[in-house]
Formats: sequence, C-alpha cells, structure tokens
Amino acid sequence: MGSRIVRGVIDTTAAARSDIAESVLGELIDAFGLGEVQERRYLADGLMNANWRLDTPAGQFALKQVTDVSLERLQRNLAVLAALGDDGLPVSAPVPTVSGSLVAQVGGGAWCLFPWVAGSHVRGVDLALPQVGALGAELGRLHLNLGRACGRGLLPGVPETITADVTSPDRAVEKAERLSAAVRDKGTDSDFDKEAAVALERRRALVFKHADHRPRSVTPEGDHGWTHGDVQYRNLLWEGGELAAILDWDRLAVRPYAEEVVRTAQVQFGVGGVFDLTRVSAFVEGYRSVVPLEPSALVDGARRLWWKRMTDFWQLEFHYDRGDLSFDELFTADEALLHWWTDRLDQVEDAFAAG
Repeated sequence: MGSRIVRGVIDTTAAARSDIAESVLGELIDAFGLGEVQERRYLADGLMNANWRLDTPAGQFALKQVTDVSLERLQRNLAVLAALGDDGLPVSAPVPTVSGSLVAQVGGGAWCLFPWVAGSHVRGVDLALPQVGALGAELGRLHLNLGRACGRGLLPGVPETITADVTSPDRAVEKAERLSAAVRDKGTDSDFDKEAAVALERRRALVFKHADHRPRSVTPEGDHGWTHGDVQYRNLLWEGGELAAILDWDRLAVRPYAEEVVRTAQVQFGVGGVFDLTRVSAFVEGYRSVVPLEPSALVDGARRLWWKRMTDFWQLEFHYDRGDLSFDELFTADEALLHWWTDRLDQVEDAFAAG
C-alpha cells in the first residue's frame, strides 16, 4: 500500500503501518511455526497498531504489531485472555511462539498472533436495540471476570481507592494556545489547519464559559477494578447478530467502572456529532443488569468524560507534534459531539441515569 491523501496533505503514516518487510515476515513465520504464509492482507481498521490477516496451511490468523504498549504490559495482558475465554467470554487467546512466548520480538517490534475470528465491525448506532443491551451486559460480565482473574493472581491487586486527574481550565487553555501556535508555525493553510484554528479559538471560550461545571473531586464515584480500556466498534466483531470477539487488549488497566461504561457508550453511540440517547440508556440498562452500578456513579462518569473531552486535544497533538494525520477525522467528529453534548449536558446525564 502507498501513502494516502488527507485533506490535501500526504499522510505517510498509512504506508508505514501497512508495510511489513519480507525478512521480518520470514522471522515471524519461524517464530510462530507457521511453515509458510500463502497470502497476507493488511487490515486498515486499526488506529494505533498494525494488523494483517495471514492465510497459512495451518489456517487463518490475525497478526498484530503492537506499537504503543510496553512489552511487559503486553505480555501480562495477553496472559489473561485464555482464562477469560475459559469463562465463556468472546475472547481469542493468543497463539504462543515455538518457544512458548505470547509475544515475538522481531525487527525491533513486538508481534502477537491470534486465530482468525470471522465477523464484522458494526458501528454502535447500527446495532439493534437488543444487541445494544446485550453489549452492555457483556461489558458487565467482562468486568466481573476480570475481577475473578485478579483474584486468581492473573492480574495485580486492585487498590482500595483511585483518583482521576481533572484538568484545570487554565491548563486546558494553555494547551489550546500552544496548539494554535503550532497551527500557525507548522500548518500549510490546508482546510484542516483552518478548521483546527477556529476550533481551538472556540474551545478556549467554551472552557471558560463552562469551567464551573467541571468535576470538583479527584475521587470518582462508584466501584473500580480491571477494565478493557477501549471497547469501541473497531475492537468488536459481530457474526450472525451475536458478539463474536472482543479484540485489542493493550489498554487493560484499573479504572472506575463508570468511566469505561460511559466512554464505551460515547464511542459507540456518539456518532455524527450527536448522541443516540435511546441506545445509551439501553446499553447502560444491559450493563446494570449484570453489575448494579449506581446511577449517581454513571452521572459522575459522564460529567468527567465530558470535561476530559473539553480539555483534551490529543488528535491535534498527533497531527502537529508527531506529523501523524491518522486521527484528523476523529477530531472533527469529536469536536461536533462536544458542542452538541455541552448544549445538552443534563439531557445526556439523564440518559445515563435512566439506564
């Protein structure tokens, strides 16, 4: 695959992610004992990591190069998956190397291999309401089973209390001003540069206007424990109307349960610049049928995520600090949703509480 054009700018990150050297592939074939690879196909759905489908005489596999997690953390997370699968969760356990490791270190990268799971990535707003509720219940079962894995010593213990950073309005404005300078200094006067400049100016005003609505406590409400960290449609496979697999375990960590519920609802049902509040409530209702999280914790989680979105500019940091344009469209969509959400703060929180 070659480079792609994003808003008039050549994005070389797409080509970098899709390339895999023949020498590296040969080492991976030996590491995992595949014999040969008859065909490989790059999978463009991932955002952070790179993925391929491999067709081999032994069957089909998903090959993943992990780029943003430490080796130690990756090995720990992968070691949990077999136990989750044994507990009945839709999880694909990794294929070990011939030496028994769950990660192959080849060509300066970290690689893992999984049996291929048939299915499609379906956006949350395209799921039927019964599927939405089932997804919420599955997330609840996942949290419970991660707790059991922790109890069996497969994951470190959970601290009694946790805290969550709340970005100050001044700090948020500082970040916005720095990025505005980066747009001027590094931009090419593209449509995205113009859009980013306007968005940053509007965001500074929005932060000051709504600063009094930010969370005041660093202690989130509700229970906490081990969570997946990125339950979004690119990491879910559906087959025959059923959830076939939960993918991408790089961000496994201890968090407030409400944080994961709310974030999952946002990335699944906050599409096109608006929330599908009916699906939000159905999703939360499904979750609470398994884990009876208090509505007040979900409202607190929703407010915290709203303020985090208000004060975070990670897509622009990738664009202007790293030269990575992969997330430009996410910034545009998230910016539209933030303004819609801000205008309906109480309505969105009521949807989470109603679930």
